[in-house]
Amino acid sequence: MARLPIRAERKKSTAMQTSSRTRTSLFCAVLAVAIGTGGPAHAFDPNAGVTRESGPFDLFKFGFSAYKKGRKDEAVEAYKYAAEKGHPGARWALANMYAYGDGVVENDYEAFKIYDDIARQGVEPGSQDTGYFVNALLSLATYYQMGIPGSPVKANLGAARQLYFQAASAFGVPEAQYRLGRMILEGHGGANDIQQAKKWLNRARVSGHPAASAVLGNVVFEEGQVVRGLAFMTTALERSPVSDKAWIQALQERAFSLAGEADRRTAVALAQDMLAKGLN
Repeated sequence: MARLPIRAERKKSTAMQTSSRTRTSLFCAVLAVAIGTGGPAHAFDPNAGVTRESGPFDLFKFGFSAYKKGRKDEAVEAYKYAAEKGHPGARWALANMYAYGDGVVENDYEAFKIYDDIARQGVEPGSQDTGYFVNALLSLATYYQMGIPGSPVKANLGAARQLYFQAASAFGVPEAQYRLGRMILEGHGGANDIQQAKKWLNRARVSGHPAASAVLGNVVFEEGQVVRGLAFMTTALERSPVSDKAWIQALQERAFSLAGEADRRTAVALAQDMLAKGLN
């Protein structure tokens, strides 16, 4: 099998993966769902009704409002007090701020410790805190894949693979399914198993994950399914974000150069049909 180009793995969890402005918008959107209100916030002082002695939800709401307004120092303070009182959303928000240096000095180890605490606490089925828990699993897995320089957290591919498996199987997260499939395909953190890798990559592909479609396409192309593989890679290239286009294009162009003319035409037609029908 041809060696796959190494995908530029994102340093942090995929919940926060784009530009600063987009990341801030997504951060606010997630917290807005958790809070369920867009009401006005109060100043963080005793005369305004919110103090460090306030309840965790009030502190969390204040922190969210302060964050939206760009007062990130106040947001961090409020989240810290809310987190100390056990609010899961505040802990998640604080971990992300440390992970990205968003309003605080970037500190991956501090973020790791908070994500680890969230993951260890677990989540009840159907809980509104499920999103925080899954985000923590993905973030921890990413840290274990690379390790954190200058900290006790060393690269542990077995731990990363297990965390991706948990998020992929129990919660059906496409990014976790993709990363698990890649690790199994490459024999990282455990045995290499082509069929298992294809299973997880296909689950992510069906859910609309372009990178999974590209990698799966390359695998089945190498197995002799030329038309199907090339079609998967072609649709992946069309739908992929800019950050992934270079390596997906390299895979697709290589396959295209190796395929016969009839297979190329059939694959392109199949890819166009898939794109038109919204199929993955």
